[in-house]
Amino acid sequence: MDRDFIGYGPNPPDPRWPGGARIAVNIVVNYEEGSEESFPDGDGLSEGGLTEGGGGAFASRDLGAESMYEYGSRVGVWRLFRILQEAGVPATVFGCARAFERNPEVVRALVANGWDVCAHGDRWIRHQGLTEEAERAAIARAFDVISGMSGEAPAGWYCRYAPTERTRELIVAHGGFLYDSDSYADELPYWTRVSGHDHLVVPYSLALNDGKFSRGNAATAGQFFEFLRDSFDLLHEEGATHPKMMSVGLHCRLMGHPGRAVALRRFLEHIRAQDGVWICRRVDIARHWVREHPPVAG
Repeated sequence: MDRDFIGYGPNPPDPRWPGGARIAVNIVVNYEEGSEESFPDGDGLSEGGLTEGGGGAFASRDLGAESMYEYGSRVGVWRLFRILQEAGVPATVFGCARAFERNPEVVRALVANGWDVCAHGDRWIRHQGLTEEAERAAIARAFDVISGMSGEAPAGWYCRYAPTERTRELIVAHGGFLYDSDSYADELPYWTRVSGHDHLVVPYSLALNDGKFSRGNAATAGQFFEFLRDSFDLLHEEGATHPKMMSVGLHCRLMGHPGRAVALRRFLEHIRAQDGVWICRRVDIARHWVREHPPVAG
């Protein structure tokens, strides 16, 4: 994977968002609960990442961390779904296959809402520790499980935190994926060449992500809302001449708590009150880019 420090440079393309929108906003609900490493799944450790503790993995079984993940699946996901439904806003679910299998009702709900799925792995684990054979199998299983449960193949792929050097080649070789989001390098989609094929990347963001709560970078809904609002306002202002996209990442076991969920409600109220905003699913952005900005030969 060659590194690119230039990208679009000072003159990015006009994305020509629908309706002449200044900004495309995509809300992402990460559904990982039940797919994390745990003693019951034979991993010999308890995952504590992105919880109230905010720690990493524990070498002994941590029932507290396990129950925090259960909260996200039992309570948090439904609060986020209600807020988005009440606002009439579409969303994309970054879903792990194992998490879907353990709570099929979530899959039925997202299908009923008309939301799309970006495959977030078979399990919520770091792919860097997998062999090529294991990673290939994980990609295939995630694709098959999500397709079977939702009735539609996942349009995109996104690893936990970062891909391996071979991930993009493996998803292209597998086929069926429209894009991947394993990049934080831009505010617009871009094309790359993988194994002789044109491949679309729709970048994600960890800056606009509620993981800030678990890392101590945000303590209140007000702080997170202000950060989202200020980010949106500048992008919306710049959109008069240079329209971009904005990805907001949420986790059921974090943003799903009432004292944080109000940040999502305030943010949605704020952006819905502005003109020139396209609130859309991730697959909509990818399809729009394929249609409006196909890869250029050479």
